[in-house]
Amino acid sequence: MSLTTHSKGAALRSAASLFCGLLAGTGLVQAMLGLRALRRFKRQAGTAAPPLAGRAAPFSTEEPTWPSVSLFKPVCGEEPLLEEALESFFKLAYPGTHELVFGLHSADDKALPVIKALIARHPEVEARLVIDATLHGSNRKVSNLINMASHAQYDVWVVADSDIHVEESYLTKVVKPLGDPGTGLVTALYTGLPASNTLVRQMGAYQINASFLPGALMARQMGRQDSFGATVALHRQTLAQLGGFEALANQVADDALLGALTRRHGLAVALAPTLCQTTISETSLAALLSHELRWGRTTRKVAPVGYALSILQYPLFWAVGAILLRPASTPAWGLLGGGWLARLVMNRFLGQETGIDLTGLDFFLPLRDCLSAGIVLASLTGRRVTWRGHTLQLTDGPFPTSGPHH
Repeated sequence: MSLTTHSKGAALRSAASLFCGLLAGTGLVQAMLGLRALRRFKRQAGTAAPPLAGRAAPFSTEEPTWPSVSLFKPVCGEEPLLEEALESFFKLAYPGTHELVFGLHSADDKALPVIKALIARHPEVEARLVIDATLHGSNRKVSNLINMASHAQYDVWVVADSDIHVEESYLTKVVKPLGDPGTGLVTALYTGLPASNTLVRQMGAYQINASFLPGALMARQMGRQDSFGATVALHRQTLAQLGGFEALANQVADDALLGALTRRHGLAVALAPTLCQTTISETSLAALLSHELRWGRTTRKVAPVGYALSILQYPLFWAVGAILLRPASTPAWGLLGGGWLARLVMNRFLGQETGIDLTGLDFFLPLRDCLSAGIVLASLTGRRVTWRGHTLQLTDGPFPTSGPHH
């Protein structure tokens, strides 16, 4: 190799290392802005109290009444903390009438005894159970919702996943924005709650709490109105205008499509001033990465540019890249050390805001950033996703339909 060629190669590596360093700095700034957005949201959510007794609620200018609500809980199988998650919905402090509608595909479902026990434990809560094996498309959750719909008594519908934990004021905070005639749908954000303090589960929670949650809040500040599957609330007649649950029967990103359909009808997607928690239940790194890859590929189909740019969220990945390009570079090592320290500090603030301590992950933060960046890169190709043991093939289009993969 000639001296000139060697010099050119060194110059290219130096430039690439510098570029990675700049991206690492960008990621740290974004992380700080995201944490600031989370703190602001938490402060606003804390002051978003329901009307005082005797005052008019948003659905009436004269009487302090609230609409009756049917709360859908599609369930599929037993999972860690299932009983705790479901029971949080039996403890809702809602000023109006509401019912819980649970849906299963099979009487052999291991979640059935848990649901029956909770219904028996809380006779004061109006609850019903629908068991129906009918499939209306490739999305089994949506098929469950279609089967449950005919059993719902009330005109405001709220759908919440089975692994979601909520606060007592959750339903009040979710329903209240529907009082605005310009609002068609209400959704809610969530944090990751490890089912236990294993490294894998903390990694899963950190990805949600440090990346997804702040990123979603910043996107909201920039004008996006995304809908999240953890919670979707709307009027029965609004859903009918959007095509009903049937319009989502073959959609992988059913929550995102429902939000898009709402916006196309000239209605807003509101964000409820509450933070739910979703159980992180994976027991192995392979299972966690498979889950994140499914989520990544689905998100990439819905918002390809935004998802590709999300790789900027992982500053320690870029810092490691800078070191690999120039292993002897003191500034590159300093960037990794400084970035790691900043992540440690932000992880503690993040724990204060979410109520979930993930400091056991401190030593593994660079690995978590590298794995997250790897998921983004892997998600840019491939169409196959796996959900609860069922493999689906994504089709083309911003809201991909799916079919079984054989």
